[in-house]
Amino acid sequence: MSKEISKAIPPPPAATSAAGPSCPRHHVRQIEALFHISKLIATRRDQPEMFRDILDALERRLGLAHGILMLTTPDGKELVIEALRSTDGARADTTYRWGEGITGRVLKNGCPVVVPDVSEEPHFKGRIHGRSPGKLAGLGFVCIPIILGNETVGTLSVDVPPGTVELEEARTVLCIVGGIIAHDISQRRIARMEKQVLEEENLRLRHTLQDRFRPANIIGDSHGMREVFCRIHLVAPQNTTVLIRGESGTGKELVASAIHYSSPRAEGPFVKVNCAVLSANLLESELFGHEAGAFTGAREARRGRIEEANGGTLFLDELGDFSPAVQLKLLRVIQEREFERVGSSRPTRVDVRIIAATNRNLEAMVETGTFRQDLYYRINVFAVNLPPLRTRRSDILLLANHFVRKYATLMNRPVNRISTPAIQMLMAYHWPGNVRELENCIEHALVMCQNGVIHGRDLPPTLQMPGSGGAKTAGNLRSAVDQLERDMITDALKRTRGNVSAAARELGITARMVRYKIEKIGIPYERLFHDRRSDRQ
Repeated sequence: MSKEISKAIPPPPAATSAAGPSCPRHHVRQIEALFHISKLIATRRDQPEMFRDILDALERRLGLAHGILMLTTPDGKELVIEALRSTDGARADTTYRWGEGITGRVLKNGCPVVVPDVSEEPHFKGRIHGRSPGKLAGLGFVCIPIILGNETVGTLSVDVPPGTVELEEARTVLCIVGGIIAHDISQRRIARMEKQVLEEENLRLRHTLQDRFRPANIIGDSHGMREVFCRIHLVAPQNTTVLIRGESGTGKELVASAIHYSSPRAEGPFVKVNCAVLSANLLESELFGHEAGAFTGAREARRGRIEEANGGTLFLDELGDFSPAVQLKLLRVIQEREFERVGSSRPTRVDVRIIAATNRNLEAMVETGTFRQDLYYRINVFAVNLPPLRTRRSDILLLANHFVRKYATLMNRPVNRISTPAIQMLMAYHWPGNVRELENCIEHALVMCQNGVIHGRDLPPTLQMPGSGGAKTAGNLRSAVDQLERDMITDALKRTRGNVSAAARELGITARMVRYKIEKIGIPYERLFHDRRSDRQ
């Protein structure tokens, strides 16, 4: 029968002889084994490898067999294998519950257990290693707890073959090794906790700084937009020329505005010029101004937009549409901060910061000769790249809710929310027109919606096309009816917090019909109302 030993670990027995104190050979082996194990603890960085090497040292140096190190699951109720000495025929996925078998009793009581003969021990399970029944007679077994403070976090066990090591000596050695392992586990846990705390603090500080950098006029919380916010924060205090790049509708003008109003020039003018809507002659006059009589219809002198931006910021939208003549004049403004009005030879000096934006591939235009290389290098000093909306899907709902509030106020229409099917359609769409297209879709939906809820049917037809998350075929009556039923039933369930009977009464149908429709048209009831599962049973 097994013997449970108290937690106190006695010192190894001293050996004496007539000639005085001496150390038997097996004690020397034990000391050498413990010294080797202490070196493993100090030098091995990989913990699982270190545990296997410790079990290997116990076998090769002390003759112990079938070493097993088990650690507890997070709830402390079960032991799982962390390291095995012999893997041949071993079941590495074996677990022991709290109080189960010898190993489970060690976990429960926190005391070492010594089994002199496993063949006579009814509580010995032996599930991990397939020991031969003929070799069990006389086989000893020792299992000790791995203790951290007052908590048992694992067990260490070995077989003690007959004629190798005394059971009490094996227990003593294992208790020492268990203490060493417990110290290593403790130190690694502390290191992991400190690392986790540092990582969380670093992440918190980064988010705090990024929130401080976030411009008030831009909506977004995705990784791509956080990078944009950081770049705005870096360049805003300087007079550096900025090139904003991104697809049409991504909000380049908002970024330019954020840079200007976060800069020392915030009190100065912010002048915007859309270069794409003006012809070459009109653009030249618009930018540089003209003298009276400079061309037909020029009855009086006029200041250009560059001159109007003196002391502030000039935002040139769609820079890639400049003609070669305008490009040359703009290059002089950037280099020398002076220009001449159309029809004048008198230079005018200005103090203006240039922010340009384009959705075109300027590098390709430089290669084809349609955009001046020297202007490209002058304008591309600090680039801010805006990600398209399709790559920042986590921002879609934030933007949609912002536009709902904006147009609900402008139209004086009470809109409470966007329905789940409508949100799914918004998330599934690829948004070629980016944020501008999303804003137009929400404005369209507010015109169409009734009862304060935006449904999928209220969104523009472009979102109803196949693959967009809307009806599968435009004009398909069955798809339209299914979509309408899905919206109405989902909204009724939301208002009643998943109560099918209450939703049925509100819709004027039976609860059985609601359950049938939930299954038929694929309403994700379990995901939306997981706490109301019993209502359907």
